[in-house]
Amino acid sequence: MKVRAFVPLALGLAVAGCGGGGKAQQQGPPPLAVDVTTAKRQDIATTIVLDGQIAPLLQSTLSSTQSGTLAQVLVNEGDRVRRGELLAKLDDSQLRAQLAANEATVQQSIAKLQGSADQAPISSTQYTSTASTAQQNLQAAQNRVTTDEAALRNAELVNKSNQQLMAQGYVSQTAAMQAQSSYVAAVAELNSARQALPAAQSALRAAQSGTGLTRVDQATIAQNRAALSQAQADVQLLQTQIAQSSIYAPFDGIVTQRLLDPGAFAGPNQPIVQVSALDTVYINANVPDEDLGYVRPGTPAHFTSLSLPGRTFAGSVSDINATPTTGTLSYRARLRQPNPGNLLRGGMLVSVIVQKERHPGAVVVPRTAIFANDQGSGVYTIVSGKAKLVPVEVGLQTDTLAEVRGNGIRPGTVVITTRPDALQDGSVVAVSTPPNGKSAH
Repeated sequence: MKVRAFVPLALGLAVAGCGGGGKAQQQGPPPLAVDVTTAKRQDIATTIVLDGQIAPLLQSTLSSTQSGTLAQVLVNEGDRVRRGELLAKLDDSQLRAQLAANEATVQQSIAKLQGSADQAPISSTQYTSTASTAQQNLQAAQNRVTTDEAALRNAELVNKSNQQLMAQGYVSQTAAMQAQSSYVAAVAELNSARQALPAAQSALRAAQSGTGLTRVDQATIAQNRAALSQAQADVQLLQTQIAQSSIYAPFDGIVTQRLLDPGAFAGPNQPIVQVSALDTVYINANVPDEDLGYVRPGTPAHFTSLSLPGRTFAGSVSDINATPTTGTLSYRARLRQPNPGNLLRGGMLVSVIVQKERHPGAVVVPRTAIFANDQGSGVYTIVSGKAKLVPVEVGLQTDTLAEVRGNGIRPGTVVITTRPDALQDGSVVAVSTPPNGKSAH
């Protein structure tokens, strides 16, 4: 208990009334008015106070990779949204028209590819049949030449023999003339056969070149197939662009910014809406290098905010950055804090309090009771109405309390919490109400 001392307003003289004619007696110096309290046994701890700020657990500023006029913005600031919910949409009418045209191109490419694929076997059969016929014709022409050459040789032999026999009178002139006529006819027949041979060879070459058209047909099929793949890719591209013209919520959260309205032109990657997840938040605090040893993952902490007077929130450190904040020797420590009702808002400034050292069951007095001089520290107690200086060793200190250790100080010891300049060891003091609450006499 802390009490206020009685302060005399004027010097008084005590007049002795004994014997009816007493003499006035001069009194000593007036007592010094002091405040007192008692030493207590309790836990004491020192803390460090860190400047911090509330940040959303997740926060995304959403845009589209496409450009166009905003057709719809379906949410307002403060709206709660669910993951996958449509938030805004660009006008995609031009993209859809292009998609319809490309889908028609795909159908045309399919038909063209099917036609070339169906025609290829037919053409291949025709090319093979023509080549086979030409090969047979060439073989027949070659056989004719061979036959006619043999017939010519026989006709020539008969003709020479008959001419000799006619000269000897063994055959008639008529027989000799017939043999000669057969020889002439054989020469003509062979010449005719030989003249037909180049034509047959040329026809075969033409037919064989026709079979090469099969490869051309296959190349045409491959070209048509590639054209179909390109048309299908164009369709997929437009479908992707149409999908990208719609903006969806990436997670459950609250719309914290609406940056554009319907009718506005949105360029690629231009912010349109911002969504923040605030059901759980981060408390980011800067830890100076000299206090880093007291802050580690799992360290208990509590924090307050001027935005929420009278409220204290408890938590623990979840992680600490391995590198300091740019341009400082402070490290970012982070608390992960549940936020039911979204009481904590992004951007709020907070004071994070972390326990530094703790001494349980210490003897503590107000810091104002500590007296320090060249000989060390001490406190004033009261013995028989006089101040007594007791040397002490000071331990942990907070803003208001100090841990003390000494032979003359224990729980319940009355200590002076104010020290008038004139107070010395042995000074007479006056306390209007002592710590036990009874009046002093």
